[in-house]
Amino acid sequence: MKVRFLSFLVIVMSLFGTTAFSQNSDTGELGLPGDNLDLYAVLDLFQKSKTIEDFEKSLNDEKNKINNLDLNDDKKIDFIKVDTKKDGDNYTFILRDPISKKETQDVAVILVSKDKNKKVSMQIVGDKALYGKDYIVEPSPSGNAGVTSNPGYTGSNPVTVNVPAQTTTIVVEQAPIVQYVYSPAYVPYYPPYYYGYYPPYFAFATVMAVGIYRHNHYHYHGGGYGYHNTNVYVNHNSFNNYNNNSRNTSNRVSHNNINSGNRNNINNGNRNTASTRDGNRNSASTRDANRNSASTRDASNRASASNRSSSSARPSASNRSSSFSGSGGGFRSSGGGGGFRGGGGGGRRR
Repeated sequence: MKVRFLSFLVIVMSLFGTTAFSQNSDTGELGLPGDNLDLYAVLDLFQKSKTIEDFEKSLNDEKNKINNLDLNDDKKIDFIKVDTKKDGDNYTFILRDPISKKETQDVAVILVSKDKNKKVSMQIVGDKALYGKDYIVEPSPSGNAGVTSNPGYTGSNPVTVNVPAQTTTIVVEQAPIVQYVYSPAYVPYYPPYYYGYYPPYFAFATVMAVGIYRHNHYHYHGGGYGYHNTNVYVNHNSFNNYNNNSRNTSNRVSHNNINSGNRNNINNGNRNTASTRDGNRNSASTRDANRNSASTRDASNRASASNRSSSSARPSASNRSSSFSGSGGGFRSSGGGGGFRGGGGGGRRR
């Protein structure tokens, strides 16, 4: 009876562990600071917002529980402001965290672009210090005959149109924020806030545990809300222009990543660093072994030369007798045996 109970308990625990693992993998956790700001949820909030100022307010509103970022380690949620860059029909909305009086860390950029065919694309790109390299979230394309213009848009009045499957440019014209920025009513928004000066609605909420935060947003992942992760930039020029000219980084965040061992997660190219170092160590060991072998061969050759010299001397019978009678070790010391052991051992130690 006891054996059956233990078997049943093991099965239940295994099933529970599998479920927990599945839920954790569904949350898209990266093991990086960006785990406290889910970009799937941010993009969903962005496209439903009426204005950029409205988006900034909703992002920092404690009631929405989207922002859980704490980059200055004061156990309080940081305020994120939204700056705007415009180049023709291309918009770059920059999410910035003023973590101190002297430092600001960019969190992510939202790229909204209109091509020559008037198709609008929307992507959010996480800063590599917080999300790793090329972490991009966008609305998922759909191959259905009738879908909303923006497959991720779940507003109250979606417009049904035909959208080609797997299109490069995602159709998002019906999102409220897109309609606003491309309308005559659009007014550029310049946030007046900085470190130490925040809007009245900002509440300095306490940071929640990352596991609880990710669990609260797991439903955004897996395609259920119409978003997916990619590494393809729709408008690479806009991103490069931002990355080369406007991006803000923080020494504090960089140091925290190094101290937390996050460097490999940030730069995918560093994942093989450890194995490369191991390979270098192996190569060094091989070189040492080769040197040892060379030393051994040199010692062996010297010993053989010594043996040949002794053989060519061909001592008389009396000399051989005196040599053997004095000590067997005396012959080995002057001959090849002792010389080989001494030289060989010294070569291996080097």
